[in-house]
Amino acid sequence: MNTRKNRPLFGVGLRSEHYSYLQDNPQTKVDFFEVITENYLDTEGRPKQILRKIRENYPLHFHGVSMNIAAHSDISTKYLDKLKNMIHDIRPVLVSDHLCWTGLPHANLHNLLPFPYNEETLEHLCRKIDFVQNYLGREMIFENLSAYFDFTNSTYTEWDFWKTLLQRSGCKMLLDINNIYVNAINQKFDPQIYLQTIPAAAVEQIHLAGYSNMGSFLFDTHANPVYPEVWELYKSAVTKFKNIPTLIEWDEDIPAFEVLENEALKAKKIQKDLGNLS
Repeated sequence: MNTRKNRPLFGVGLRSEHYSYLQDNPQTKVDFFEVITENYLDTEGRPKQILRKIRENYPLHFHGVSMNIAAHSDISTKYLDKLKNMIHDIRPVLVSDHLCWTGLPHANLHNLLPFPYNEETLEHLCRKIDFVQNYLGREMIFENLSAYFDFTNSTYTEWDFWKTLLQRSGCKMLLDINNIYVNAINQKFDPQIYLQTIPAAAVEQIHLAGYSNMGSFLFDTHANPVYPEVWELYKSAVTKFKNIPTLIEWDEDIPAFEVLENEALKAKKIQKDLGNLS
C-alpha cells in the first residue's frame, strides 16, 4: 500500500474508447488511471497489452464490479485466483470493489445491489472481507453504493454501518461522493453527516461522477460531467480526507479524453484553492 505522502492524486478511468488516443498521446495531465478489473482478467490480447504499456508511465488502480462480497454464497476462488495473478502481473497501487452483491453463483445480475444495514450483515461482511484479504494477501478497499430503496430491517444508517464495518473488518473505503449526494437527495438525509461520520484514516480513494436527473429521483449513470452540487460536497470531503487520490468516472456517453482530463484538473484546482496542494 502506498503511503499517503506524495501519492498520485488525480486520475481518470481507463476506457477502451481512449486506447488509440493514449497510444498517440502517452503524456497526459492526469496522475494515474483506474481500470475495471473484469475487463482484463480473461484476456492476453490488446486490452492487456495496452494496460502493460500504460503501466510503464502511470500508476494503476484496479476497481472490480463482481467480487460479490455481500452475497451469502462463497466468493469464487477461481475469480480470486485470476485477480491475484493479475495483481502480481500489473502491480496496481490500490485494489477495490463494491460493497454489494451482484447475484448468485453462475447467475451474475450485472447490477450492484444493496443490502440491509444491520448486525447480521455486519458479521457476514466482516467474515467475507477477512477471507478475501487473507486470500489475496493485501488490504481491500470497498466502495459505497448508490441505492434507490432501503430495507425495513436496517438498524443502522448507511454512514454508521460503514463506520462500524471499517472499525471491525480492517478494510478501507473508496468514498464515492456522487453516490453520497445521489442517496442524500433520493433518501432525504444530510450528506455532511455522512462525511463527518466516516473515519478519516479509513478512506483510501475518492470517486467523482455525473448523475442523471430523472425528475423524481437522481440516477447514478456516470454519463455527465460532475455537477456543481457534487463539487461542493467534494470540497467538504477533501477538507477532511487529505492526500487521497481522486478519480473521475465516466461510463456512458463517453466523451473525448480531454473532457475527462479537464474534470480531473478541476478536482486538482479545488484542492489547490483549498490549500491542500503546494
